[in-house]
Amino acid sequence: MSDKEAREIYAKARLGESVTLGSRPAVLVVDFSCGFTDPACALGSELTAEVEATKCLLDVARAKGLQVIFTTIGFEAGLKDGGLWLQKVPTLGDLQVGGRWVEIDPRLEPRDDETIVLKKGASAFFGTNLAAILVSQQIDSVILCGATTSGCIRATAIDLLQYGWPTLVPRECVGDRAQAPHEANLFDIQAKYADVVPLEDALAYLETVPDRLGVA
Repeated sequence: MSDKEAREIYAKARLGESVTLGSRPAVLVVDFSCGFTDPACALGSELTAEVEATKCLLDVARAKGLQVIFTTIGFEAGLKDGGLWLQKVPTLGDLQVGGRWVEIDPRLEPRDDETIVLKKGASAFFGTNLAAILVSQQIDSVILCGATTSGCIRATAIDLLQYGWPTLVPRECVGDRAQAPHEANLFDIQAKYADVVPLEDALAYLETVPDRLGVA
């Protein structure tokens, strides 16, 4: 089936309508840790362009005082906390708490007051307190960035929808280790779970929301 045919089928089913965004967004950066952004790691790939685009988004969000949240995957040395996932993807065992691969990519310049959520599953919500963080900060919309599009981004986008947070996914700010799954999952995320938009659209949205400087 061609891409054109797929789009026609999805359009006929009325998939891909837009979500209604709020006025108090957060930027959620999923797994742009060194283990995923450094090709020297078995799990990593060349994501320089995606990291730089995300840094551009973060600069605007930080200037407005908006909430920025990172996630990273990390397991204890014994790897028993990895469950079945490590059977499916043994190289996840390289992501051990305290090691460099678990650290947020320094090019994103994470700040001391920005939350880092440690996760052990694909979705940023699975086994974490992310939902409680978003609720406590009265977040009503999310801009989702990170890696990988076909894995943790997709899983997190699904849960964001199911928990009730309208979500933008800036196309330039997410990446994968292969182009085919990246494009296929962006297509599906746009159809069912979030609005996949150009970075410039996400930046334009941020400019419309009130500054949160000095607000707890």
